[in-house]
Amino acid sequence: MYQENVVLCGASAYEQKYYFNHDFDSLPEHVKQELQILCVLYTEDIGGVLTLEFDEDGQLQFKTEALDSDGFYDDIGSVLKIKQIQTEKRELLESLEVYYRVFFLGDIPEEELQKKADSED
Repeated sequence: MYQENVVLCGASAYEQKYYFNHDFDSLPEHVKQELQILCVLYTEDIGGVLTLEFDEDGQLQFKTEALDSDGFYDDIGSVLKIKQIQTEKRELLESLEVYYRVFFLGDIPEEELQKKADSED
C-alpha cells in the first residue's frame, strides 16, 4: 500500500505548528492528544522539527531535523529526549505499531493467528 515512510504526526519549533496525518483519524482522541503533547513538548525543549513516521515494516521512527543556522537546537539533548520518550511511552508506541500493521499493512497479530489455529483443532 505504501512505498515510503508514512508520517503519523509532527511538530515544528520554527513554525510553532503541529501536524497530524488524517489517515489516522480513527485513533482514539486521547491517543491523538497524547501524540500532540509529546511532539510539541519535544520541540519546545529541544527545538527543530520532530516527525513520527512508520517505516515499511511498521516500525515507528522518530525523525528530527534542524536548520544549520539554528544555534539553539540541542543534538545531544535530542537523542536523550527521544530515548526518554521511548522508555516512558513504550506501551503507547508499541500499540501504535500494532495498529499500523493491522489496519494499514494488513498484518494479523500472532495472537489472532494462534486463536484461529486453536479453533480449527
